[in-house]
Amino acid sequence: MTDLSFSPRPLPPGAPPNSRREPPLRPEYERTVTATGPIGDVARPLSPWERLGNVTALRRLLVLAAVAALWQAAAVWQNNPLMFPTFTDTAAALWDGIRRDNLLSMAWTSLAVLLKGYAVAVVLAVLLTTVAVSTRIGNDLLSTLTSMFNPLPAIALLPIAMLWFGLGEVSLIFVLVHAVLWPLALNTHAGFTSVSETLRMAGRNYGLGSFRYVVTLLIPAAFPAILTGLKVGWAFAWRTLIAAELVFGVSSGKGGLGWFIFQNRNELYIDKVFAGLVTVILIGLLVENVVFRWIEVHTVRKWGMVR
Repeated sequence: MTDLSFSPRPLPPGAPPNSRREPPLRPEYERTVTATGPIGDVARPLSPWERLGNVTALRRLLVLAAVAALWQAAAVWQNNPLMFPTFTDTAAALWDGIRRDNLLSMAWTSLAVLLKGYAVAVVLAVLLTTVAVSTRIGNDLLSTLTSMFNPLPAIALLPIAMLWFGLGEVSLIFVLVHAVLWPLALNTHAGFTSVSETLRMAGRNYGLGSFRYVVTLLIPAAFPAILTGLKVGWAFAWRTLIAAELVFGVSSGKGGLGWFIFQNRNELYIDKVFAGLVTVILIGLLVENVVFRWIEVHTVRKWGMVR
């Protein structure tokens, strides 16, 4: 049987008894330390193109430019201005509408009505969700009302609003409130219910009443969900307003951007119809990327709630 036990090498003459002869280091393990430069891409300075690529506004402008180029190419290929005008013709019609057809004043007329309905809907949504998180009957009331009215298109209520309130701004505000109230209330209530129980108990231990409990604790904690509801409500309100103004334009010959689109469609100025649609899109982009972006940066991003 082979003996596998290890026997150390004999010590040289005159060596201390406790010393051990260590094997020499293998040459491949010896490395000469040299001065290191930038390590990886983190320390490498960015090129001008990379710095430009980090600008969000520039990237989005490039997307818009690509969409405009595709629009121009498709319209030129189709070669039917009555059905699909080119981007350049639409831009010229937009400039002409601003100079001659009071397009900006019509846009402001639509925005003024929208802001009134939007503000009323926000107040009602806050009150409704406050009652819902404070009492059981309030929670049942909110659940029942949202199940009933949220699937109902706001524009379907326009004939009833015209019978109740007549042809005017009040009827528009009524359908706008319906369009904004239910999605905003749903998102707000979902945000309130997602607040951690520990934070809720802390608020109760401080003796916060129902109103202070909602304003000082639930709203800041649930603000990402509330902000999402505000964005969704804005989009619903904007679409509902344009559709309602088309009907009001037929009925009373007045309105904002919807009436501008309807009137030019009747006169077969399709380039101006597209100019009105582009105005709606530009206002939506402005509100989304300026107003809501500013609110997001100074609230939930500043608080570290989202990246």
